[in-house]
Amino acid sequence: MPRIVKKGPVAKPLPLDEILQGDCIETMKALPDSCVDLIFADPPYNLQLGGDLSRPDNSRVDGVDDDWDRFDSFKAYDGFTRDWMCEAKRLLKPNGAIWVIGSYHNIFRVGTVLQDLGFWILNDVIWRKTNPMPNFRGTRLTNAHETLIWAGKSEKSRPTFNYDAMKAGNEDVQLRSDWEFPLCTGHERLKDKAGKKIHPTQKPESLLHRIIMMSTKESDVILDPFFGTGTTGAVARRLRRHFIGLERDKNYIKQAKARIKQITPLEAHEVRPTPSKRALPRVPFGQLVEAGLITPGTKLYSGNRKYKATVKADGSIAALKRGSDQGSIHKIGAQLQNAAACNGWTFWHVETDQGLKSIDELRAQIRKGMKSV
Repeated sequence: MPRIVKKGPVAKPLPLDEILQGDCIETMKALPDSCVDLIFADPPYNLQLGGDLSRPDNSRVDGVDDDWDRFDSFKAYDGFTRDWMCEAKRLLKPNGAIWVIGSYHNIFRVGTVLQDLGFWILNDVIWRKTNPMPNFRGTRLTNAHETLIWAGKSEKSRPTFNYDAMKAGNEDVQLRSDWEFPLCTGHERLKDKAGKKIHPTQKPESLLHRIIMMSTKESDVILDPFFGTGTTGAVARRLRRHFIGLERDKNYIKQAKARIKQITPLEAHEVRPTPSKRALPRVPFGQLVEAGLITPGTKLYSGNRKYKATVKADGSIAALKRGSDQGSIHKIGAQLQNAAACNGWTFWHVETDQGLKSIDELRAQIRKGMKSV
């Protein structure tokens, strides 16, 4: 069922999973406030190309020379950027976020406008292309990367970030801000009957897959104001997210619709990200005492057995040999180490027949019981 969003006195259905034809700024103006969770924007790069570009064998490079990438001046481009970003900010929910991709031709100007409008930059990401186009003239470095900016709607926004899922998919190592993906080539690259690229800047689905899995939840709404041939829509459909695409070129829309129609959404359990530890139910240490998993008088040990404490009936603990120190598992753990803070759940352990066992494992038993209720 289409999602209903109020705009003024009349409720209008949000055009979920549709491509709206028209100028992106005017089309965005017709959408209601605070209606999307994420925006992915691949705006014109304003490449400022002068004349054709040829390879050493004199064959022509199929670059970006379309009218939509031409602007009369930097001032005109900046004005265009400000106009579409103003609408983008209006459409984002309070905790929404935006991704914008660009090259050295435009990304610095885009970043300036983002900050001027009050977006809060979370990261810039370098997309390092594993198969970049060479610099045929030999006058500059090979342009082997593009830059993405990830920003919240405001400084107070708390955008979705599936940290644990990204870490789990990266060999249990924090995901870095430099990503390696190849350019869109092979069967994924859409071409016409003559073998010519349908869109000159089609992005690889692998790039959008990471962005969408990282910064959205199932059924979130993703707006792409420069929809092109529909990479955002194709990946969103596969990952069970909703999309709204804006595009003015009829041929691009035709190709995007045909492409998205072929996509089969994954099963719900296949797209559900690894849950964040922060999202798990809060369990006070005292609840373990109340449940009988730890009895008053039980001794707690640090992992290296250097520090000891005893459990009190009220759920606090007291450091052994330092009788005046009594407090939470976190407070006492920090005091004993002369540290500013301590995660008592991972610091303290109980003695078992198999050796020391983290009290965090006991907390997991409580949480498991909470889920089964």
